[in-house]
Amino acid sequence: MPQTLFEPAGRANVEARLGKLGPEATRAWGSMGPAQMLAHCSAALEVATGDRPRKHQLIGKIFGPFVRKSLLGDKPFSRNSPTDPTFIVTDEREFDAEKRRLSTLVDRFCAAGPAKAGAQIHSFLGRMTGDEWGVMMYKHLDHHLRQFGL
Repeated sequence: MPQTLFEPAGRANVEARLGKLGPEATRAWGSMGPAQMLAHCSAALEVATGDRPRKHQLIGKIFGPFVRKSLLGDKPFSRNSPTDPTFIVTDEREFDAEKRRLSTLVDRFCAAGPAKAGAQIHSFLGRMTGDEWGVMMYKHLDHHLRQFGL
């Protein structure tokens, strides 16, 4: 079973790694700096908390069923995985503010629980269970923390 942000161990893992991230961290791949990555992860969590409602995109309706099992499975996301273009952060961000924002969103997501998450729409996969959201958010954060060597 893949890790999930709703399990205490998964949440503690992410929070500990996030605590080690600094503004000067060097990325192993991609184009975002640490503050931009934090803003990007916050945008994704805002979908999962219901703060940023999304619609199921046509491309996801077509291709989502073919990759759903892979995206929600044990295997980590691959480097340079595609992302929703609305989540791409290119402007400069203030590291400490973005780190606090992401930490607050992780807290809110976990406190609201799977029932709240399960009511949200993923733009590529469409309807997901709350447990699937927990896996997806863990894997997304894990992916970007690994991007910075954490």
